[in-house]
This record gives sequence, structure tokens and C-alpha cells, in this order.
Amino acid sequence: MTRKPRLFILRLFSITVGFLEESLRLARRLFRPKVSLIAENLFLRKQLAFYQERNVRPQRLSDSARVLLLLWSRWFDWRNALVIVKPETLIAWQGRAFQLFWRWKCRGPGGRPRLPMDLRVLISEMVRENPTWGQARVAAELSLKLGSASGVP
Repeated sequence: MTRKPRLFILRLFSITVGFLEESLRLARRLFRPKVSLIAENLFLRKQLAFYQERNVRPQRLSDSARVLLLLWSRWFDWRNALVIVKPETLIAWQGRAFQLFWRWKCRGPGGRPRLPMDLRVLISEMVRENPTWGQARVAAELSLKLGSASGVP
């Protein structure tokens, strides 16, 4: 395994572990009394206000924390509650997550499958023998000669 896939797997593992830790914390908090949650919320808001008053910059967020903020932002109006990062930053994370999701979903051999060698040779011969034909004419002749079963338009 080369270095780049190994680093990707380690990073994905780290994100997954962080996500599981936060999920367990959330599950624990789901069964707490509402008063306890309100008190904790006020406590955390007071700490954030303290950081804002003192202009203290928080540490850089881990990947798992970013993923969780993205997931939680789907459940409420996050623009009013956002304190530690700018709205543009969270939107950029959403874009990056979207890119990573589609890169993962579309993984595998990229692009269109190659044509069989005999078909490529036939196309080359047709182009050499008929230099005035364009792509559309060559495709039409191929579909006429080979039928539509060959997958050629």
C-alpha cells in the first residue's frame, strides 16, 4: 500500500473514532433531565462569551469535530449560534464534505470504459480510408455495420 492511501485510511479512522466518541457523549446527554441540559448550555455560552471578551482564539478543530458541526448544523439555525468559526468557514466545510462524499461515491476506475482493441483498430482504418468523414459519420457507419449491440452510438 502506498503512502497516500495509508494516510487517508488513518485519517478516516481518526475521524470515525472521534465521531463515535461524540456520538456516545450525545447519547449520554439525551437521557439527562432538561434542566441539566439548559444549565450546561448556559455554562458553555458563558465560556464562549468569556473567550469573545478576551479575544482568545480557540484551537484548530479536528476533522471529527468539523464533521459533527456539519451534521448538527442540519438540525437548527446554526447562523445565530456560530461563535468559533465564520459562517463562510462552515459553508466551505460543507463544500469540502460534498466533494469528499462524491469522490468516495465515484471511486473506482474513472471515466468511460475503453473500447475493445479490434473496434479501435476498425475505427482507425475507417478514419484513414475516409479522411473527409467526421466523428458523427464514422459513428453512424459503425452502428450500421455492427448494430446497436456494440454500444457504439
